[in-house]
Amino acid sequence: MPTPKRWHVIASAATLLIAGTPAVTASAGPADTDSASHGRAEWAGTWAAAVTRGNTVGLTNTGLNNQSIRMPVQTTVGGDRLRVRLTNLYGEQAVKVGHATVARPNTATPDDLSDIDPASVRELTFQGASSATINKGAELLSDPLPYRVAEQEDLVVTLYFPVLTGPVTFHGQSRVTNFIGATDLTTAAGGAGFTTRPNCCWMFLSGIDVERRLSPGSVVVLGDSIGDGNGSTVNADRRWPDLLAERLIDARPEVRTPGVLNLSLSGNRLNHEGTEPGAGGFPGYYELGPNALARLNEDVFPQTGVRTVVTHLGINDIWMNGDSAEAVIASLRQLNRQVQERGLTSLVGTITPYEGNGGPGVWTEEKDATRQAVNTWLRGPGQAEFDGVIDFDAVLRDPAHPSRLLPAYDAGDHIHPNDAGAQAMADAVPLRLLGL
Repeated sequence: MPTPKRWHVIASAATLLIAGTPAVTASAGPADTDSASHGRAEWAGTWAAAVTRGNTVGLTNTGLNNQSIRMPVQTTVGGDRLRVRLTNLYGEQAVKVGHATVARPNTATPDDLSDIDPASVRELTFQGASSATINKGAELLSDPLPYRVAEQEDLVVTLYFPVLTGPVTFHGQSRVTNFIGATDLTTAAGGAGFTTRPNCCWMFLSGIDVERRLSPGSVVVLGDSIGDGNGSTVNADRRWPDLLAERLIDARPEVRTPGVLNLSLSGNRLNHEGTEPGAGGFPGYYELGPNALARLNEDVFPQTGVRTVVTHLGINDIWMNGDSAEAVIASLRQLNRQVQERGLTSLVGTITPYEGNGGPGVWTEEKDATRQAVNTWLRGPGQAEFDGVIDFDAVLRDPAHPSRLLPAYDAGDHIHPNDAGAQAMADAVPLRLLGL
């Protein structure tokens, strides 16, 4: 189960500077002996992240050059073998991966986020080679690796890029500290060589699959910053999709549960591009991603074993752009139709309250009326179109002031739920809608 982790010094994704340091090396551990029994086994997604183009300034624009990045992730379901997905979807050139490893964190050291257990380090290969090239606009899939993964286990992926990558393909709001340092640090047990430590930015890493017997597939969450975990505790894995994964495992420990893949993007909208500005002087950024319908073919449908999609979008279209209820509903209906056409279960969440967030024009009575109109449609006619409606609004709102978050669930900015609010959202998902 996820446990709270310590805070680290953080830096902005848009303004990171790199300090070169000597490499720290350590030998990898012995070959993993926990190989799979492959009868009737299949691949399922255990972790994933939506990715976008790097921003126009800073490290995500210039890229990595003779540098390593170490990225902690937490799985949702376990398996006997794993494979890692790397992506250069939004790159401007081919990207050389010089070396890549997966390991478990060393929880016995003071710096348990950056330090890895040297006995657990395994090299990732690509068609048997330790280095590979990710073509421009392409994905790179590692070879299957015998490496037993537990449910909700912390893993650490370290990638080395020997030459300049150019603009990165990345996820901008990881809510976990990542680590960047000079030269090849993929097998370095200690984290001293990782001199830059932003609490953002999974770079070039888009997914991890595990091989399981009789897998029930995966649940994809297509959301915005509420699903991305803004307002949750950093380095604690308390986003509501994380907590849903925990609930699934706890509820049916004797049954193979589906993986939960969080494809949320902070600031994402149904009808607008990430670079479009919004109310209150919001400038827009690449890392907010393209409109949600454009994300289906990149972020949702290719996920390994996806069988259910939970959509929770629309709040940003309302507060940023003043979209009408009709415009939000039309895009939700179209998204639902495309998901169901693929034979997937399509669930949708009501839009949660946000009065008190931002300056003038961000929240207005008119915008709240739009939000309420969308929710009224979802609770009424929408029930007949979607395979299920999850009433997040009813769970998070203050009964005495329904246009506001309940104070006990408010992270402080009056739009994002805190850890308790995220737990309430996870608890609001009827497990029967997920086939349990």
